[in-house]
Amino acid sequence: MDLFEKFRNPGPLGRFSEVADGYFMFPKLEGELGNRMKFQGKEVICWSINNYLGLANHPEVREADAQASKDWGMAYPMGARMMSGATKYHDQLEQELASFVKKESVLLVNFGYQGVLSAIDALLGRRDVVVYDSESHACIVDGVRLHHGKRFAFEHNNIESLDRNLARATKIVEETGGGILVISEGVFGMRGDQGKLREIAALKEKYEFRLMVDDAHGFGMLGPTGAGACEEQGIMDDVDVYFSTFAKSMASIGAFFAGDKYMIQHLRYNMRSQIFAKSVPMPIVIGALKRLELLRNKPELRKKLWDNVEALQGGLKEAGFDIGETNSCVTPVYMHGEVGEAMALVHDMRENYGVFCSIVVYPVIPKGMIILRLIPTASHTKQDIDETIAAFKAVKEKLQGGLYKEAAERYMEGAL
Repeated sequence: MDLFEKFRNPGPLGRFSEVADGYFMFPKLEGELGNRMKFQGKEVICWSINNYLGLANHPEVREADAQASKDWGMAYPMGARMMSGATKYHDQLEQELASFVKKESVLLVNFGYQGVLSAIDALLGRRDVVVYDSESHACIVDGVRLHHGKRFAFEHNNIESLDRNLARATKIVEETGGGILVISEGVFGMRGDQGKLREIAALKEKYEFRLMVDDAHGFGMLGPTGAGACEEQGIMDDVDVYFSTFAKSMASIGAFFAGDKYMIQHLRYNMRSQIFAKSVPMPIVIGALKRLELLRNKPELRKKLWDNVEALQGGLKEAGFDIGETNSCVTPVYMHGEVGEAMALVHDMRENYGVFCSIVVYPVIPKGMIILRLIPTASHTKQDIDETIAAFKAVKEKLQGGLYKEAAERYMEGAL
C-alpha cells in the first residue's frame, strides 16, 4: 500500500478544507494587531488574538523591538545556546523571570509547544509514571505520548479521579523504583477554568509526586502581581516545574521553565529541543525584557484587561448566554447546533455584524455543540463589547429559529 493513500480520506476536520480554507480555517487577519482589524477587506472587532495586555502595539514595545532588530539583526546569536548561542541578555531575562515568579532558576526556550513536549521527555524515565489532566493542551498530550512508562489521565479538574490515579501510580513506582509527575494547567485555554492547583498540591500530603503546571493563559493576567494562576491560588512554592509562554500576555514568541536550580540545570543539559536548536534571536530576548518590565510596572494594563473581562462576561451572562465555568480571561460561549450551522453562524457574524471570534466544533467538542471563543484584551473598548453582545443576541435568535440550516446544508455538501 502506498504510504500516502490514507491521506485521501482527510478526516473529520480536513473534509471541510475546500469550503473552509482561508475563511473558517487559516483565516488571514490584516492590519495593526489590536481590538479592530481587517478581515477580507472589512473591519471586524477581533476577539481571536492572545494579546491580553495589549502589548503587541505598545509604543515602548514597538520601539524596543525595532531598535533591537537594528542593533542585532535576527541572526544573532548563531548556533544552539549550549555551543555558541549564549549571551548576557539571555541570562538577564532568565534571572528577571526567576525573580518575578519567585523561583530559584529559569530556563529560556525557543517555543512553548516543543518546550513542554521536550521537557516532559527529559523529566521522565521508563520507571516513572505521569498523571495528567484529560483536557491538557496538545503539547502536554504529545509529550506524554513520548513517555515509555505508564501514563494515566485523570478526569478534568476532578480531584477524586486524580486521587484514584495517584493510588494506581504509587503502587507501580513502589515496584519499579520510579517517581510520579502530575501535570495540570493554570488556565485551560478552551474552557477558561483554572486548574484546581490548590487541591492538587494538597495531595502531596498523601502521595509523593512532583507537580508541573502549564500556565500559558495565566501568566501576566492572574495573581496580585500578574505572576499567574499559581500566585493567584497561593501555591507557587508547591509547584516543582512552572512553565509559561511569551505568546500570550507578552505578545511575542518563546517560553520559559522555572523551578529549583538543580532541576532547571537538568533541563538545560537534557532538553533535546534546545540542545539541538538555534538560540532565541536577540530581538526576541530584548523585546521580552521590555515586555516583562511593562508587565511588572504597569498594573493599569492588567486592571483594564479585567475591567473588559468582567464587562464582556457579565454582559453575556446577563443576556442569557452559557459561558461555562470560566474564571479567567478566556471566554467560551456555548451553543447548540451542527457543524454546518456553526459555519453559517460565524459567516453571518463576520460579514453582517463585524465580529471575529474563533469557532470550535466536533471533533474537538461533542457533536451538536458549538463553542465561540473570545479573548478579551486591554485594548478592547466598551463599544466593542456592546456591539459584540448585540451581535451574539442576534445570531443566537437566528440559530434557534433554524435560519442557518439551509446555508449549513450547502457547507456540508461542499465538504463531501
